[in-house]
Amino acid sequence: MEIINFADTPSLVSRYMLELRDVDIQRDRLRFRRNLERIGQIMAYEISKRLDYKNVQTETPLGVSTCQTAADPVVIATLLRAGLPLHQGFLDYFDNAENAFVSAYRKYREKEGDKFDVLIEYLASPSIQDKVLMLVDPMLATGTSMELGYRALLTKGAPKHIHVASVIASQQAVDYVCEHFPADRTTLWIGAIDPEINSHSYIIPGLGDAGDLAYGEK
Repeated sequence: MEIINFADTPSLVSRYMLELRDVDIQRDRLRFRRNLERIGQIMAYEISKRLDYKNVQTETPLGVSTCQTAADPVVIATLLRAGLPLHQGFLDYFDNAENAFVSAYRKYREKEGDKFDVLIEYLASPSIQDKVLMLVDPMLATGTSMELGYRALLTKGAPKHIHVASVIASQQAVDYVCEHFPADRTTLWIGAIDPEINSHSYIIPGLGDAGDLAYGEK
């Protein structure tokens, strides 16, 4: 499986990552959401280079020009709710894409415990058969939610290729995705890979709860 880690090459993503992590800057929810969206836009542009293209003829005021357009139909799929700003960044660039949404949440087994199950309760998706699936979620902590979302989407068909995109991932989650997604048809795009998760399965150093920072505490 190919893994693209944006932290390996300093770019504008580096600045947006700094602001997302900064405990003072991230208090501005609008700015937090916008930075997730910006990273989504950059990832979408980079992924666009991996699609198949076809030539088309288009008429200009002065003649006919041969241009290129993506030949692959695209479905952007997001895990609710934290994934919505990142999803919007992808949709800003793939504005003709179809869209899918999956609800995935943690159900803790004990009130103050660390043990939890990830539950899927809702799926809204078009067919993904032979399409390019872009599965986006800002935080990839364990990889379990991403895999369960992917399994739910497989009820809608088998995609041609899967692009998994997250802003921050733990090394454990990267290893998990490599083990549970088809290696020959999956590309993993990550803004940064952090070394570990804590007992609550939050990424360390991470940035906190992306859903709460984007939309307020539950």
